[in-house]
Amino acid sequence: MEKTKQTVPSVVPRHVAIIMDGNNRWAKKRFMPGVAGHKAGVDAVRAVIEVCAEAKVEVLTLFAFSSENWQRPAEEVSALMDLFFKALRREAKRLNDNNISLRIIGDRSRFHPELQTAMREAEAITAGADRFVLQIAANYGGQWDIAQAAQRLAREVQAGHLRPDDITPELLQTCLVTGDLPLPDLCIRTGGEHRISNFLLWQLAYTELYFSDLFWPDFKHDAMRTALADFASRQRRFGKTSEQIEAGARV
Repeated sequence: MEKTKQTVPSVVPRHVAIIMDGNNRWAKKRFMPGVAGHKAGVDAVRAVIEVCAEAKVEVLTLFAFSSENWQRPAEEVSALMDLFFKALRREAKRLNDNNISLRIIGDRSRFHPELQTAMREAEAITAGADRFVLQIAANYGGQWDIAQAAQRLAREVQAGHLRPDDITPELLQTCLVTGDLPLPDLCIRTGGEHRISNFLLWQLAYTELYFSDLFWPDFKHDAMRTALADFASRQRRFGKTSEQIEAGARV
């Protein structure tokens, strides 16, 4: 663990979401197999969790495996599933010891039953933790999330519990897999790409976006603190003018 600490920014996001990109390219630069990059990325996950917990971020959501990632080579997918399974078994107790609650969001139906069991067990081990929420998005896609929310509401209408006119953006938002948590304030993408790749599409409507050229395994403590400092320097207007925001701050 890094021993030096920087001053926590005065404005801290409640919810940080991260697209962990660049593992394969990190490995390729070192003439290593792609899975080596994913293994190296585990250290970056630990570093980011440490900084977020130190800064008193409430929720950290990590995009670990998208619904499109099944299209990758079969051997890479298999290695990722094995890495995920071992990480769940290894890290759950450590998370609980640090009072961190683990949630896994996404469509679990495609995962092997043994992996689904490991997911449930890891969540159960950390269920009582209340310092910090770590969400892992696995077989997750923003379009899937909105569709499953719409399906839930459609069933309520079909059962006569709702009228179509009762469905509001606020109600639909509660049916998303993140519906009981604050919306992301900051979304970070590593690896130099400038897109959100079907991640939390609804939830990111007013989120501040931060792009880093670092590959994910290199995104450690200082990089995360720099991202938080950049967030603290921004003015979030939510459709208002700068003058309105500044006048509200003086009240």
